Amino acid sequence: MTKRQRVIEALSHRQTDFVPYDFTMTIPLAEIFQRETGISDARTAYGAHITMAAYEDPWEEIRPGYFRDAFGAVWNRSGADKDIGTLEGTVISEPDPALIHLPPLDERAVDAFFADACANRGDTFLFGAIGFTLFERAWTLRGMENFLADMLLEPDFTDELLDAICQRNLKIVDIALQHPLDGFHFGDDWGQQKGLIMGPKLWRRFIGPRMARLYGRVRQAGLFVSQHSCGDISEIFPDLIDMCLQCYQTFQSEIYDAAAFKQAYGSRLAIWGGLSTQHVLPHGTPAQVQAEARRLIATLGQGGGYIAAPTHAMPYDIPVENILAMISVFQHQTQPT
Repeated sequence: MTKRQRVIEALSHRQTDFVPYDFTMTIPLAEIFQRETGISDARTAYGAHITMAAYEDPWEEIRPGYFRDAFGAVWNRSGADKDIGTLEGTVISEPDPALIHLPPLDERAVDAFFADACANRGDTFLFGAIGFTLFERAWTLRGMENFLADMLLEPDFTDELLDAICQRNLKIVDIALQHPLDGFHFGDDWGQQKGLIMGPKLWRRFIGPRMARLYGRVRQAGLFVSQHSCGDISEIFPDLIDMCLQCYQTFQSEIYDAAAFKQAYGSRLAIWGGLSTQHVLPHGTPAQVQAEARRLIATLGQGGGYIAAPTHAMPYDIPVENILAMISVFQHQTQPT
């Protein structure tokens, strides 16, 4: 069974020879890992099952450590976060539809990006992807507090902004779907440690219908749909299932009980993640990391529906020995009974 086949079986809720696995590292941790192990591409070296082809418009460095994205937002990467950074200021100063000016989409660049990803996928399962899909893109243009206020006080503006973002992303999806991908993955953080950032009512009013359009385009092409959101989004799991979401990432063990989730949703929604980047990976011993990895595989992996992984891209404070302990469990699973 190839890595691709194993992921397809897992996402289809069928038992595999062993649970497929994946992991990613932030830039600082990848540098530490390479210094300590001599391995520059850990994902390939240790058999990660998924390739993520996430299209991103070009960024430019405007001064040392500060980058402007294609939408005009400025990100400070001079601190600990070298992957994304912290947002500086706002792009759209007022909730005025006349100020909505999204960058033109370079369709040739999008097409070339996905063509290259497909040509270099190996035997992995290939997700096309968009980060900052909807809510995140909107608040990075308006500022978090401003956009949350817009959702309450300026619904017409909110609709126009989100429609413009959604329509642009649909063009990316349509181009991507012309290539032999296996699925499409959307990144859009909606949760905090307890509950949705905007609450379920506003999510259902503004976010859900537009995400349903994106999911629908992918499902019409016969591909798998995956959604990333940090935090607690348990209030909308039934909505997401009704919208034909097939895989949820990221499953945070600090928030969700694995056994309860498996019982409630395990036959309808696959899980990707679970190994805590907040607690066990940075603060546990290698033996504790291995015990937790085995527990999650045993609980979530029975009957398919699970991709073993950390809850998020692993940050710099995770010891290398804990990463190796995790990978050892991923690679040396016993066949489920």
